[in-house]
Amino acid sequence: MLTMTSKKEADDSQGTFRVHQVLTQLGYGDAIGHEVLGIQEILRSSGFESDIFVESADYRLKPLTRNCFELPTACDPESVIIHHFSIGSKASRIAFALPSRMILVYHNITPPHYFSGLIEGPEIKSVAWQCYTGRRELSAYRSRCHLALGDSDFNRQELVELGFPRTDVLPPVLPNFPHLSVQTESALTSSFDDDFTNILFVGRIIPHKRIEDLIRIFGAYHHMHNSKSRLIIVGSHVGFQNYRATLHDLAARLHLPEVHFVGQVTDAELVSFYEIADVYLSASEHEGFCVPLVEAFHHQIPVLAYAATAVPSTMDGGGLLYDTKNPIVVASLLNAVVSDLSLHEKVLRSQDEALTRLEAKDFVGTLLNFVKQVRQAPPLPKTSIREGFWQQFERYERIEKLKYDYPLTDRVRPTGLTSSRRLESIRPENTTFNKLMSWIRTR
Repeated sequence: MLTMTSKKEADDSQGTFRVHQVLTQLGYGDAIGHEVLGIQEILRSSGFESDIFVESADYRLKPLTRNCFELPTACDPESVIIHHFSIGSKASRIAFALPSRMILVYHNITPPHYFSGLIEGPEIKSVAWQCYTGRRELSAYRSRCHLALGDSDFNRQELVELGFPRTDVLPPVLPNFPHLSVQTESALTSSFDDDFTNILFVGRIIPHKRIEDLIRIFGAYHHMHNSKSRLIIVGSHVGFQNYRATLHDLAARLHLPEVHFVGQVTDAELVSFYEIADVYLSASEHEGFCVPLVEAFHHQIPVLAYAATAVPSTMDGGGLLYDTKNPIVVASLLNAVVSDLSLHEKVLRSQDEALTRLEAKDFVGTLLNFVKQVRQAPPLPKTSIREGFWQQFERYERIEKLKYDYPLTDRVRPTGLTSSRRLESIRPENTTFNKLMSWIRTR
């Protein structure tokens, strides 16, 4: 149970004051979903009216949400919108156009180059394009939000580099990990609860997580150090079936029958996997925070992780970081953590200390203080978005997408027109639109 400060201490809130959240999609079992639901509980317990507005939601969570098209009637200029920005979307654009005060929470966007070369069909090309346009669209919020929060200092620094004038950090980890305070479900894990060394990874089966590197590291460990070991990979592969097939093929070529893909699991099943794990291993190359690392801390599992992006700051001196992708080197480190009792205990102590520092940051008080700041801040100038603005934005983006997908098409020009003249002939005349395009070209 979350411990709440009193309504008066929190923000002198009026019982009907509205602080709503908006995001593209509410997923089941993911870190953003847990954070969004936790924030709603905090806000409602502190006396605010608070709903969650989405474009789509997992069927298990849909009853907890409202359609993003209802947001305009649920807000007024004094309301606060907490906008979880991850990729460009209709929900984002609705929030942008409203006169309400805004706190933007940036969860980072995967660089689109991680999706290049995948043979996954049009839906994956769409994901790559959403990541590409989302990163470009983010800059439009510099003058729209009262406060921009990163869920790590790594993310906050990206906001600073984009020119956001008011930034801070709100870690996406709720005190006491309420989503893990559930009765375990051991039916799925019972076959793994034996004398084998269980190496665990939790996360989506997606290219920037570098699952292939995990398999190579495990292969070196399994064949060189400990044949009674297995790699357990917990996470959804939806949309990336072909990528997962290449991973199965890699495991087969390396003679690794003990690589197990178990798919998406419930919170109860996730807790069971943490309970049978002997070590947590990550090779991810792009993380905005990486909640499973601190979940493993919470479950007293030694963590080895590749030192990339936000991972070192998330671990905050806990666990062990490595900076090479040489499987033999990392496998030796993995073996030392498993077999050397003194090193094992030292790693766990470092993780306990890091977790104590994280939990001392007072998520509840920090969140309510940010809401109070934004409520008391002077209103921002009204955003000058004319009718049809986003349609024009999408039209220009379609042109950019054509160039992105088929680079040679940009060389094909109507007779007598330069590239710039051709672009001018298809771009609508709109001052605000042209200003937006000017900053897009500088990105």
